[in-house]
Amino acid sequence: MSGSVCRWGILSAAGIARKNWQAIKYAGNGCLTAVASRSLEKAQAFIADCERFVPLETRPAACGSYDELLKRADVDAVYVPLPTGMRKEWVIKAAEAGKHVLAEKPVGCDTAEVEAMLDACRRNNVQFMDGVMFMHSGRLDRLREVLDDGGSVGRLRRIASQFSFAGPEEFHQANIRAHSGLEPLGCLGDLGWYNIRFTLWVMKYVMPTQVTGRLLSASGRPDSPDSVPMEFSAELLFPEGVSASFYCSFLTENQQWANVSGSKGFVHLRDFVLPFYGGEAGFDVTNAVLDVRGSDFNMHDRTRRVSSYEYSNNYADSQETKLFRRFGELVLSGRPDPFWGEIAWKTQRVLDACLQSARQDGRPVSL
Repeated sequence: MSGSVCRWGILSAAGIARKNWQAIKYAGNGCLTAVASRSLEKAQAFIADCERFVPLETRPAACGSYDELLKRADVDAVYVPLPTGMRKEWVIKAAEAGKHVLAEKPVGCDTAEVEAMLDACRRNNVQFMDGVMFMHSGRLDRLREVLDDGGSVGRLRRIASQFSFAGPEEFHQANIRAHSGLEPLGCLGDLGWYNIRFTLWVMKYVMPTQVTGRLLSASGRPDSPDSVPMEFSAELLFPEGVSASFYCSFLTENQQWANVSGSKGFVHLRDFVLPFYGGEAGFDVTNAVLDVRGSDFNMHDRTRRVSSYEYSNNYADSQETKLFRRFGELVLSGRPDPFWGEIAWKTQRVLDACLQSARQDGRPVSL
């Protein structure tokens, strides 16, 4: 450990790591000291390209292997955006090397893999967290206030969400998310993870009692050993009559909305995963009123906007920067918080049950 700074290493030159390069810089309590790829040349090229857009005070070291980075004494924590099919091995190796772990999602190929990773982190007293950025937005604090105020939504009844994008032809031909050996969970892991996490967050992490899943479309790139989910939907049943649904897809154009409905009103987020570009992360609260006067039936819109003012796209108050800042605080405190591993396990457990149901032609699965 180096005083008040969490020293980061990145395992892989994945595209999402370019975004988080900048988040580490603006976190205020971290610095990037090393980047590893499968070859020294790839690591050097990644660093050079990122430096063109976001130069750092000190240029990170390039490592020609992941093992080389894990041996470095100047790395306290690693960000692991490796493909899901490879993640378990390297998360465990990182934990055994004494490195704190921020892992991309889905965390593992199944719940057993996640349990193995969390066990390794516990044994070695290192922090584990997954890379769900919206968990660190100030918007969630505002949303919780509204959900709990008793009048805006009332008694919770229904949660619905959709996260999708239409992958171009090159995505289906070459992207790792279309390869069963690299990303076996396809759109369910890449996108559905967010739907499930948002639903669990709304429910304060009470688990569903039963889920049903439907694999609506599956395919793979030409060299994929098997097909992966391309379009998926699910229904979740919770205690006290609350239900939830979600849809995720690599075939339907950009949508990332969520709706939470209750006995008195509903809230709607148009951009629950990645806030639309600008200085506001907000949502609408609607308490519509039907006014009947004789033969006139008038539905009155009663909608108000609730916002957290934070700038999107990696700036100091953005959700991705807050993620790295929060992780750095936990590392520097010397007291790992098991909460983050627990909610990753719950998310994976629900995901597995949805997939299990889909493989059984939509038969309900009890948790």
